[in-house]
This record gives sequence, C-alpha cells and structure tokens, in this order.
Amino acid sequence: MDILKRAKALEALGRAVCHLEVGEPGAPPAPRVLEAVARALPEPQGYTNAKGMNALREGLEGYYERQHGVQIDPELIVATMGSSAGFILAFHTAFKPGARIAITRPGYPAYVNTLLGLGFGVVEIPVSAGNGWRLTGAGIEAAHARQPFDGLLFASPANPTGASVSREQLADIVDSCARLGVTLISDEIYHGLDYAGPSVSALELTRDAIIINSFSKYYCMTGWRIGWMVLPEEMIRRAEILQQNLFISAPTLSQIAASVALGERDYAEEQKARYAQNRLLLGQGLRELGFELPEDGDGAFYAYAGIGQFSNDAMNFCLTMLDQAGVAATPGIDFDRTDGNGFVRFSYAGKSETVDSALERMRDFLRAGG
Repeated sequence: MDILKRAKALEALGRAVCHLEVGEPGAPPAPRVLEAVARALPEPQGYTNAKGMNALREGLEGYYERQHGVQIDPELIVATMGSSAGFILAFHTAFKPGARIAITRPGYPAYVNTLLGLGFGVVEIPVSAGNGWRLTGAGIEAAHARQPFDGLLFASPANPTGASVSREQLADIVDSCARLGVTLISDEIYHGLDYAGPSVSALELTRDAIIINSFSKYYCMTGWRIGWMVLPEEMIRRAEILQQNLFISAPTLSQIAASVALGERDYAEEQKARYAQNRLLLGQGLRELGFELPEDGDGAFYAYAGIGQFSNDAMNFCLTMLDQAGVAATPGIDFDRTDGNGFVRFSYAGKSETVDSALERMRDFLRAGG
C-alpha cells in the first residue's frame, strides 16, 4: 500500500504511472449487475438474514452444483463482507484463542496481520519456485512435526505467486490435514481465474474444511465487499452467531449484485481472456528483461518475479522504479518477511496497453542501471 500511496502522490503532480501493483480487475461488474442494483437502489436497504439473502445462498448452491459437481445445503453458506470478514469468522468459529494457524510463505500479508491481530499464532510453511510455489502434504507434515498447529489456511490459486494445485495435489493436502487433526481453511477467492485447468474446490474432497470465496476477483467486484463461506454443519450455528454480533449481515445492495453476478459468467470469462493475454505478454517481457520467472502462474493475475540480477532490496527497487520509470509494483517483502527482498509482484489485471507501456519503461530503467 505504500507503493500505491506514492504512485497516487506522483499522479497528483502530473506524472503518468503504470499500475502493476494493485490486485484488482480494471473492469466494472457485468452490465446486468449494475442494472439490478439501479432497480433496487430506491428501495429501503435494511438488514438481511445474518447468513445472507435466500436468493444469494440458493444461487451459490447452484454454483457449486454446476462448477464443482457437489450438492451444498444453502443453510451451510454465509454471505460475508468480502473474504476479509470470512477469515475473521472462520478463525473465531474454528479455533480457541491462541491457536496456531499455518500459512504458506510467501503469502497474502493480511493472513499474518489478521491472525496476529486476533490473538492467534502463526506458523509459516515456506514454498519455493523450485516446486512451482506449491504446498505439499509432505511439507505440511514436516512443518507440523517441527511446530504443531491447529489449522491450515491455504489458497489455490495463490497470491502472490499465482500457483495452483491439481485435484491430486489438493487431495494430498486434505488427507494430510485429516491425519494430523488440522482444520483446513481453503481460500478459493481466485477460483475461475485459472489458466491450467478448472480450479478444484476442497468441497469436492471433504466436508470438514471451511471454504472462503469472494465476488471480488472473478466477478470484478472488489469494492462491493461481498463474499461467502461454506462451513461444516457442526460449525454453522457458531459462525451465524458471530456474524450477528460482529457484522450483522453483508451489505444488502452487494448481495443483490452478487446474486445477479453468478449468472454472468460469460462476462467474467471475457475479462479472464484479457488477463490470459496479459499473463503471456508480461511473463515473456519480464524474462526478456532479466527477471527470474521460471514459469507463468497457473491462476489469479500475478507474476512473482525474482530481481536477483538487479537488487537485493525489493522495497528500494520498487520505489526507485516508481520514481524513475513510473512503474508501480509490489515488493516481495510484503509477502515474505524472510526471503521477499529478492522478489517483486506484478499484477496483470489491467489493460494490455498498460503492460506494454510498463515493460518499455522498465527496459529503459534497467538499461540506465536501475
């Protein structure tokens, strides 16, 4: 966020900035979503059921049947204020105060900050470019042997690497958690944004996991703050009570929008096709410039590239590149406090023209000595 703040300050001075630091779609929601909200806007926007509107939860029931071939009781679904609220509800629902939760490193920085802020412990399991940034069952069991933990929060596709796991690889993770008595929280907010094959939900393999998902990424609704979670039957009442007390309910207008968005996958796929083009464009361009990127990510809209040829200080590299070249990217130290100084995350969720311009600017910047 420091990079974004600096980029906005430069733009206020009249500088043009290529934004590759922000992990959000550049397109608005589907037109029918906006039309539905416009129709609903004059009506009173009162609280909904704490779990969410029936229409939304029943729509999600259909989503899981169509996309994942599983039957889910809508009563096990809770609409949330984005995935962020879903994580808070999941942590307090599933774990006692002080419980330790494992996450991968590198990983989404809000995982660590939220867990520590809520009084939970964090165990980091390192993953590396050598195995495609993928977590394995063996990695989980080795980490648990070193320092036992109560839960595992795992994302596929992942931020910042874009790494995804196959059905067999996810089954390995699910099985390892079951053997160890570890509660799995499956972060599936980048589902749909997959380039190597359809994303696999943990619900296809187990009903003991907590599923977190969101309309932010695939459906182009980041600022609408609407997501959902699916819980095991024995946890749903506790999650509902927590929702009632912490958040009351997800925003009504956003729930209306989300209900319509579920039927607008053609529009979402059009946006994904643009990301797929940008993925190839950015990946090839970064490799030609000397960034370390063995392969393009399987999903999401990120390239997590090594900068060893240029710097060992990711924050300084990103600030200098922003000031001198007008290209904004996110330093790896945000995602990995141990090894992140050797990496930078680039987002390709924007326009192809932005990616092209950023690559040209970086070429000049690096030729000049960075």
